[in-house]
Amino acid sequence: MRRPGRPPGTSDTRDRILKAARELFAANGIDRTSVRAVAAAAGVDSALVHHYFGTKQQLFAAAIDLPLDPMTLLGPVRETPVDELGLALPSLLLPLWDSEMGAALVATLRSMLAGSDISLFRSFVQEVISAEVGPRVDNPPGSGRVRVQFVASQLVGVVMARYIIKLEPFASLPAQQIAETIAPNLQHYLTGDLP
Repeated sequence: MRRPGRPPGTSDTRDRILKAARELFAANGIDRTSVRAVAAAAGVDSALVHHYFGTKQQLFAAAIDLPLDPMTLLGPVRETPVDELGLALPSLLLPLWDSEMGAALVATLRSMLAGSDISLFRSFVQEVISAEVGPRVDNPPGSGRVRVQFVASQLVGVVMARYIIKLEPFASLPAQQIAETIAPNLQHYLTGDLP
């Protein structure tokens, strides 16, 4: 006779949820993937998804192996005036990337670029970062998304040159020097005239 409660042995529930989340986020993006859909694909109740991962954003962070919730990272950006975002973004990101936690972020990016999870990174840029910053810089209307993508292209370039390829002396420059150097370009992408 079976006793009530959790079945004996190890549970693969968390791994099944992550596998389903990766597949659905990669196929549909963050906005078009619901916690219910992930739960259904994993064969579990949606309450279990919340139990293991919390919010959908936290599930996404776990699915792409981010060591922190992306909304925590983007919190200070919400408080920054639009005309200061060009400096605020690299000033926030470079010290993070230089940290021990940043090493994990860079490793995650490296594996995503080398593997089949590139669509997850694309979803992160387009649906998390664009959703936070895009509406604030959408002038003229409809330009916010491409503005954020120009910023992302420069920041991904910094990650590639500084942390993956490790170009010297760029890789050894102080983070604030890089932030101040690229800030005018980033600000132009965000608020300047686009051709």
